[in-house]
Amino acid sequence: MKAITVLGSTGSIGTQTLDILSQYPDQFRLVGLAAGRNVELVARQIRQFQPEIVAICDAAKLPELQTAIADLDRLPILLGGEAGVVEVARYGDAEAVVTGIVGCAGLLPTIAAIEAGKDIALANKETLIAGGPVVLPLVQKHGVKLLPADSEHSAIFQCLQGVPQGGLRRILLTASGGAFRDLPVEKLPQVKVADALKHPNWTMGRKITIDSATLMNKGLEVIEAHFLFGLDYDHIDIVIHPQSIIHSLIELEDTSVLAQLGLPDMRLPLLYALSYPDRIPTNWEPLDLVKCGSLTFREPDHQKYPCMKLAYAAGRAGGSLPAVLNAANEQAVALFLEERIGFLDIPRLIEQVCDRHHAHNHPEPTLEDIIAADQWARQEVLTASASLKPGEQLLGSGV
Repeated sequence: MKAITVLGSTGSIGTQTLDILSQYPDQFRLVGLAAGRNVELVARQIRQFQPEIVAICDAAKLPELQTAIADLDRLPILLGGEAGVVEVARYGDAEAVVTGIVGCAGLLPTIAAIEAGKDIALANKETLIAGGPVVLPLVQKHGVKLLPADSEHSAIFQCLQGVPQGGLRRILLTASGGAFRDLPVEKLPQVKVADALKHPNWTMGRKITIDSATLMNKGLEVIEAHFLFGLDYDHIDIVIHPQSIIHSLIELEDTSVLAQLGLPDMRLPLLYALSYPDRIPTNWEPLDLVKCGSLTFREPDHQKYPCMKLAYAAGRAGGSLPAVLNAANEQAVALFLEERIGFLDIPRLIEQVCDRHHAHNHPEPTLEDIIAADQWARQEVLTASASLKPGEQLLGSGV
């Protein structure tokens, strides 16, 4: 059996990964869990899977977790805080670590797992967006596999199997368009948090659902695709595909286009990342193209989705700027979810902060530079949001 550790076990990625492990107990064995603060759910996971080690990031919740499982005959090692999560990431004989922690918080645990020689099932895109200049050399140094576990990059990875070196010309990332794909742009100033959380196709966490509504998730995926597959930004495109059946495509040097199709189900890319290079039979609902009907495509509206251009600009600038973009987005989305700013304030704040960092960009950032840029950007968003005027226009400098 393949030994697995799951980081972010109580989130969408974590719970779906554990669902896979429960369906295939003869294929996978759980070694470790790391969760945020949901004591009730992680306690149930401990009872079901009996991991060897568990960390809860909110250290104040550790006594509550200890009480919740005190009756178990076999207790796991229990740790609290960010250091505990890092320890879980590097612990024991786990062969692969699923990184489902949302945001830049997943960077340090992922690095710890790589340095411990563990393969990474990468469901945390910020690891490469913010930390790509540091993470990729570590992957090469320690000889581990970095396998994409999100639907778009998994699709690209699957399509590339058998493609010769140098055969890839272009990547086409598909986007559902999010909650507002059919809403006129002039109505965006009035949208509320509840509206943005109504994703038409996927069931995801709150933060990534907002990223889908702004299409920042697709901009971030462009940067991630650059690091994963080595193409420059002029050869990575975004196309709106409302049905979310084609999860992404690649164009080869001879103009052939390959696509990976499937129902919107995050378990599929997660299972492939865990089982690669094997294919495990499932009893999940298969894709019926007749039921799907038409598959349609359209160009994204850059006026409606300004975050895309911000992401491309930050990616092309490179250095520490993608880390600033990512952190600014995380903080702005958090403020929106708390109803402290409007929906259109998200790109407005990101652009302001990226502009301020541009002159101080580190072209070859160290891990310390990335962490410092991340913390700086979050504080800048908080400062800028306090003085943001309603209806203020984007600065327009494009990073």
